[in-house]
Amino acid sequence: MRGQDAALERLRVDRQLEEAMVKGPDPLNLAEVFGLDEQTAIRYANSARALLERPLEIAPATSPRTHWSAP
Repeated sequence: MRGQDAALERLRVDRQLEEAMVKGPDPLNLAEVFGLDEQTAIRYANSARALLERPLEIAPATSPRTHWSAP
């Protein structure tokens, strides 16, 4: 992955956000697990909280994934 700094940074950010979503948006946990400073941990926790509170997207009834025809 040489020369892919953006990809490595993206993986790190994704991992921290995933931790916040799986374990709950707790800044103290994030700071402890990843060694984040207080403000960064709070930002990740707030982002995870916002994602967790969003309503689930529902596919329309006409979606080809929800209807199939028998052979």
